[in-house]
Formats: sequence, C-alpha cells, structure tokens
Amino acid sequence: MTSWAAIGSSSARFTACGSRPRKPNAAPPKHKTSTVNSVGFGSKSGKEAVWQCVEGCGACCKLNKGPSFATPEEIFQSPSDIQLYKSLIGPDGWCVHFDKPTRTCTIYSDRPYFCRVEPGIFRDLYGIEHKKFNKEACSFCRDTIKAIYGSRSRELENFNQITRRNSSSLENGK
Repeated sequence: MTSWAAIGSSSARFTACGSRPRKPNAAPPKHKTSTVNSVGFGSKSGKEAVWQCVEGCGACCKLNKGPSFATPEEIFQSPSDIQLYKSLIGPDGWCVHFDKPTRTCTIYSDRPYFCRVEPGIFRDLYGIEHKKFNKEACSFCRDTIKAIYGSRSRELENFNQITRRNSSSLENGK
C-alpha cells in the first residue's frame, strides 16, 4: 500500500466476500455453520473449517458483483475509500489488477486493506472476534464463489477441499 493499507478509514465497512453488509445495530446474519460437517464432508466432529485463500480463484476480485452485493457507497463511510474502490473496477467489473489468464493479483503484496481477509481486518471492519474469523471468512468466500462461478464450480470444490484439509491438519497437529 503506498502502502495501500494506509489508505482508508478505520470506520469503513466492507463486505469483501459476501452479500450486503448488515446495519450497525442489526443482529449478525445467520449463516450455516462452517463446520466440516455442514459443508457435506461427512464428519460428525463439528470442527470449524479453517479459511485459506485458494490460488487460482479470484472470485473476490470481481468488484462489481451485481445488485445482491453492496455498492461502494454502502460499504464505506469515507469518500476516499469509495474513490479508491471505484478506481479499481475495470469496465468488465473485475479489479484492474486481476490478471485473468493467470487468475492472480498483480499487486498482491501491496493490495488495499479491503482486499485482505485477515482476523484483524475482520475485527476492525465488522466487529468479528478472532475466534469467529474462520467461520465468517469461509462463509463470505463461499457466498462470493457461488455468485461468481456457481454452486457446482471447480472453484467452490477447491475452496471446500482446502478448508477441509486445513481443518484436518489442525486436528492432527500439523
């Protein structure tokens, strides 16, 4: 970020990987639990999936996702955050820094703070406690992947496999 992370306000609201943000005093949305069992992996242990970005996906890089997702004006309170977000939207709705052939971000290490799915950012932007980060991040990403690529997409299958593998690795102490 010029760091890009320094641009923006701590009072911004951004839904990077999900549908419209909730109103400040509204109850948290009721998501399906993100346990391995809830996504159909057959486990009865109730383990929570562990979030990880999946290489070659890029669903979150589709910045103009359509009417079921929040607009920049609904996401951010700061005019500079709105301006920055809008400046990243290409004519096709994808981020101007998303390289479609390789499905990679050309500024990944310097991407804006709102492109980062991290516990501290979820705490600061959404008020989500660290212990709920994986559940919320997985839910947001699944929603976005389904909206962009479809509910039977290879991208969603890959995401579910990675989060399941991460959950199993933690259980096994790896």
